[in-house]
Amino acid sequence: MLELGVKILAAYLVGSLMGALLIGRIRGGVDIRGLGSGNAGGTNALRTQGRAFALGVVAIDVGKGLVAVAIAFAPLPPADPAMPRELVLYGCAFAGVVGHVWPVWHDFRGGKGAATALGVTAVLAPAIVLPLLIVWTAIIVLTGYVGLATVMTVLSAPLLVALGYPVPDFHFLWFALAIAVLITWTHRGNLQRLRAGTEVRTERLMLRRRPGATTTDQQ
Repeated sequence: MLELGVKILAAYLVGSLMGALLIGRIRGGVDIRGLGSGNAGGTNALRTQGRAFALGVVAIDVGKGLVAVAIAFAPLPPADPAMPRELVLYGCAFAGVVGHVWPVWHDFRGGKGAATALGVTAVLAPAIVLPLLIVWTAIIVLTGYVGLATVMTVLSAPLLVALGYPVPDFHFLWFALAIAVLITWTHRGNLQRLRAGTEVRTERLMLRRRPGATTTDQQ
C-alpha cells in the first residue's frame, strides 16, 4: 500500500502543475482563469494570450501526463510484490488527470483534463491516439464546438477498445470509461450551453465559416 499511495500522490502533484499558470507567472503574473472563459487550458490560452503561450501550455499539460505514467515505474519506494502492477499504473495515470482538474498548487482551480488525458493515453495505448485525434478534428471542422469535440472524443475511446484497437490489457477499458466520465463532467457547462443554444463556436477552425462569424469559444 505504501508504494501505491506514494506513487499516486506523486502523480497527482505532478498533474497539479498547471502549464497555463506556470507560463503566466513567467509572463508577468498572467492568470488566464480571470480572462476569457476562465478555464486554465490550452484553448483559453490561445484565445487570450496567443499561439506561443498556448503551445507552451499544451506541451506542459500533455507532458505531465507522460510523467504521471512514468512515476508508476519509478524504483522508489520499493515495489510491493503483493500490489497488482495495473493498479499502480492506472492509478498514477488517473491521478495525473485529477491533478490537472483540481490542482493543489493552484487553489484546486485547474483545467478540464483533456490535454493531460491525451498524454497518459499516448503512453498507455498509443494505437488509439491517432483515431481519437481524427474524431476530435472532424467534429471541430464540422461544428466548431471544441467542448463537444472533446467530449465525443473521450467517449469514443472505450468504443475503439470494443472495436478491437490494441490496448495493453482489459483494464484500459475501465480506465478509458473513468476518464470519459470525468472529462464529460468537467465539460458539463459546455454541454449545457450547447443544449441551450448559447455555446460559442470556434469558427476559424471550421471547414465552412459563416460570413462575419466570431472566433471565440467557451472551452
